[in-house]
Amino acid sequence: MNLIEELRWRGMLQDMMPGTEEQLKKEMTTAYIGFDPTAESLHIGSLVPILLLVHLQKAGHKPLALVGGATGMVGDPSFKAEERKMLDLDTLQKNVAGIRAQLERFLDFDPAKPNAAEMVNNFDWFQHISFLDFIRDTGKHITVNYMMAKDSVKKRIEGDNGMSFTEFTYQLIQGYDFYHLYTVKNCKLQMGGSDQWGNIVTGTELIRRKAGGEAFAFTCPLIKKADGTKFGKTEQGTVWLDSRRTSPYMFYQFWLNTTDVDAESYIKIFTFMEQPEVDELIAKHREAPHLRQLQQRLAKEVTIFIHGEESYEFAVKASSLLFSNDTAELLVSLTEEQLLDVMDGVPQFEVAKADLETGKDVVSLLAETGIFPSKGEARKTVQGGGVSMNKNKIEGIETVINTNALLRDKYILFQKGKKNYYLVKAV
Repeated sequence: MNLIEELRWRGMLQDMMPGTEEQLKKEMTTAYIGFDPTAESLHIGSLVPILLLVHLQKAGHKPLALVGGATGMVGDPSFKAEERKMLDLDTLQKNVAGIRAQLERFLDFDPAKPNAAEMVNNFDWFQHISFLDFIRDTGKHITVNYMMAKDSVKKRIEGDNGMSFTEFTYQLIQGYDFYHLYTVKNCKLQMGGSDQWGNIVTGTELIRRKAGGEAFAFTCPLIKKADGTKFGKTEQGTVWLDSRRTSPYMFYQFWLNTTDVDAESYIKIFTFMEQPEVDELIAKHREAPHLRQLQQRLAKEVTIFIHGEESYEFAVKASSLLFSNDTAELLVSLTEEQLLDVMDGVPQFEVAKADLETGKDVVSLLAETGIFPSKGEARKTVQGGGVSMNKNKIEGIETVINTNALLRDKYILFQKGKKNYYLVKAV
């Protein structure tokens, strides 16, 4: 299976310029994808372009990862409702450095290999080009009519907010990136999301008119959830690739909670599993969807790819914390950061630490914190064996809670029934 065939069965191919597949079959081809440095970390919406570069390199071709230090100062207007906030140079440089470090984890940059990956930053060449030079030497090759015909431009101009000249020039600037990489790096292919098609073909047109050359392109579909909601967003916000922004546990949980319909497409797009294994796994899942084998494998593959085996193993153990009684030892071993990651979304209450230093009966603590509406209900549930503390069942209403119960000298985890958790913080 060649690269295009591989991407096609995975559902990662949408538009393709004629001759692209033939070019990839003919020779080792240098190709690039651009990454927008709007933040210091990429998010899971960037996983598809990352995976495209990985698949490209696995197929024997040479990937270029372009970080848009220059285009990030303008902001891509493609299918955006309004102009984005422009970033200052210091912020951009910080974001570029963060993204560069992330991309270097996924691609092989060994210079001894003929198809070694490379990082490029378009600020490196644009900083030396004056505005007059650009409009004289490059702008004359692309007509305004050509630029206006792009859907991404038409929708903005016809909208309520219009489009600034700064944004209007974006497709020409991105087109120049392709031209520059074509002339300097012999880059003949650009890839990207389907919303980038207009910008990409402007680059191939510029290469044809300005350099008399031929270049190629293909795009992948934008990832959507079956229910129509935005991919990569949760109630807590964006799912980032940086573990400081989204913990490996929460990252794992995102994939684990994928719907059956989405999991069937995501397992092809976001993993490197081969087609026979994917088909077999989907068939097994359809026979017993309640086992969630598909989601478990998806979460495993993606978490290991982004965060490594150790983080995945912790995420699995931490996930069992809320669904298994035999996890008291794991709970005690968690750092404060890990504990708060696992308890994200769990109702939290406070208790005076001074009360715990002298000791407080469990019924009063449960009622006064608000876990139970009254002492009577707390007493009845404890007597019925329905309350656990730090994953150990509370044996009776005479139990006294003191500072020895505190996890990391600050927290107590109470459980009511099988699924209701409450985190109490001593203040």
